[in-house]
Amino acid sequence: MKYILLTGAGFSRNWGGWLASEAFEYLLGCPEISQNQYLRDLLWKHQPAGGFENALAVVQSDFKRNPQTHTNNLQHILSAVRQMFADMNEGYFDHTNFEFQNAREREVGTFLARFDAIFTLNQDVLLEHYYIDCDTPVLSGRWDGSELPGMTPIHNAENQHSWAHRKWRPSSATAFQLNPHMQPYFKLHGSSNWEEMLGQEPMLIIGGNKSFEIGFYPVLNRYHELFEEYLMQADTRLMVIGYGFRDQHINQVLMRAISGSYLKIFTIAPEGASLAMSINPTDQAAVRAPSDLEKMFERGLIGSSRRSLREIFGSDSIEFNKVMRFFE
Repeated sequence: MKYILLTGAGFSRNWGGWLASEAFEYLLGCPEISQNQYLRDLLWKHQPAGGFENALAVVQSDFKRNPQTHTNNLQHILSAVRQMFADMNEGYFDHTNFEFQNAREREVGTFLARFDAIFTLNQDVLLEHYYIDCDTPVLSGRWDGSELPGMTPIHNAENQHSWAHRKWRPSSATAFQLNPHMQPYFKLHGSSNWEEMLGQEPMLIIGGNKSFEIGFYPVLNRYHELFEEYLMQADTRLMVIGYGFRDQHINQVLMRAISGSYLKIFTIAPEGASLAMSINPTDQAAVRAPSDLEKMFERGLIGSSRRSLREIFGSDSIEFNKVMRFFE
């Protein structure tokens, strides 16, 4: 049996990371936004549906259509987003405790080391700081360490051993390979401490047209190919923590894997097994139509937890035992 993990913003939320709704509130206070009435109005317009990512998608689209007019707006909103990640990462660095109790068998790090691969949609450096930089994969006894396939750290004498504090750039195409002794960590949408091959722009996939933007980066394109390859293997289980199932390019991969009878999933989210129902656009309509996502849940879901990781890996033995059935 292969065990794969996919995390979203709700995972980082357990250690103080911001959800999309909280990111919206952060951005309102940034000078780049507060002093730009157009961006403020745009954020408020898209707050009910899609949030700041939909607002950013509009700015990106405007820029592509008319760069001369919309360059400043794009630079301002991207600057605010970059500062948001910088502040969030700095908050992680201020704390050293990742675990919710001291029993080794109940540690989050021990749990993470059980997965054959970790995929994340998050762009913060939570796991780099708390999990990888602490050599937890090595301490688990299963792995020789972790790797970011296709990525190379930029030399930094001060933080030469830190994944979280260093900058990373894509390796050459010929250098992309997987080491069976290293736990692979795939950041599907890039990372706040990744830079493009040319220049120093952050490699972040944010906005409303992610699948199009991913196509510009060979390493991210390969990550998405591997995501599907992993999930299409027989006898594979995927645990999904904190992902709201709103990225269509991710959902489509999951649907293909489940419809082919390859994949079973377990979710950890406040909505539990009702997550797909809760985001159905016809949920409150006079005539309700089941969504493809709901059908996927009905076919592929083998369990769910509505409780936080703090509860599951803290004192809640009942829920912990339910979650760990995933590996049986």
